[in-house]
Amino acid sequence: MSSKFLVSLLSCLRKEEIDTHRSSFLENGSILLEDLIASCNGKSNPIRNYSADELMRATNNFDPSGVMQQDSSYKMFQGFLDNRSVIIKKYYTVHWLAPEQTRSIAIRDIVISIQMSTHKNVLKLLGCCLEFPIPALVYEYAAKGVLNFEGGYGNNESLPWKTRLSIAKQLANAITYLHTAFPRPIILRDLKPNCFFLDNDYVPKICNFATSITIPPMQSHVYTDYLIYTPGYLDPTYSANHRISEKTDVYTFGIVLLVFITGQQAMLRNQAGEYEHIIPYVKSHASGGQVQTIMDPKISMEVGGAEPAHQQLHDFVALALLCTQDKSEERPDMIDVAKELVQIENFISSG
Repeated sequence: MSSKFLVSLLSCLRKEEIDTHRSSFLENGSILLEDLIASCNGKSNPIRNYSADELMRATNNFDPSGVMQQDSSYKMFQGFLDNRSVIIKKYYTVHWLAPEQTRSIAIRDIVISIQMSTHKNVLKLLGCCLEFPIPALVYEYAAKGVLNFEGGYGNNESLPWKTRLSIAKQLANAITYLHTAFPRPIILRDLKPNCFFLDNDYVPKICNFATSITIPPMQSHVYTDYLIYTPGYLDPTYSANHRISEKTDVYTFGIVLLVFITGQQAMLRNQAGEYEHIIPYVKSHASGGQVQTIMDPKISMEVGGAEPAHQQLHDFVALALLCTQDKSEERPDMIDVAKELVQIENFISSG
């Protein structure tokens, strides 16, 4: 862990005046320091500690009009700090989680974000605020905003096929890094499109590590007491026995790939108006090599009748379906998924 960050926090703990935020600051600060020492192997990048007043001014008291993204337990606001735009994540208590559980996932978010902040495909953590009952996070700004559940962004803006493929390749590399770069693999677990922001150059940035979990030493998996998931993205192995492994991320990433190629949500409405999971939909409509029947029409218009492009799309769908096999042992490792996406991206230029 960075000695500067440790000294900064300890200094604040000594000097903080007694006020309405002191209790939260002391408790959150001690937990954060403990988790940093345990998780960062003695090393981490320094981040700034912001006050609650600073974040409230930056977001106009967390004005709902500034919400860029939200999930079940947090909202992410556009703010203005230190003469630049930032993104501020504010956690809230929810009825299905005890307050200490929500605080625990917020602390987890901070700890993993600190470790990953130098990666180009992670939304850089600038600092945090420990004065709220549940800590808040401050990130760099990402101008294009967050991906939606159809794989687009902004006001229903769709992405070109080459951009979708590039985003998938970069995200696969980032997830591979999480699985392989640390002494113990980190599993994102609840992977989905709204975990990713885009910057001005359409570079994807992972923005949520709150529900990530670390595999114990010398183990290939870990069991959890309760499920954390998004409908349509639940790994069957995780659902059946609460077992999480690297293949859990492979499965959810495969669903993201299917969303990218179809422009549909993971749970979509069929012609009868009923909800259908994206995997049987793709399998039933793309059999016999007829990938164009499930493609986002905007991709079809872009690639036209070019045979190399259609082969590229076919390989992309095949990879996505391989990732989403019911049995985890039949799925590839994330590093192999990343390599395959590079080959798919290079197919036309090398073909």
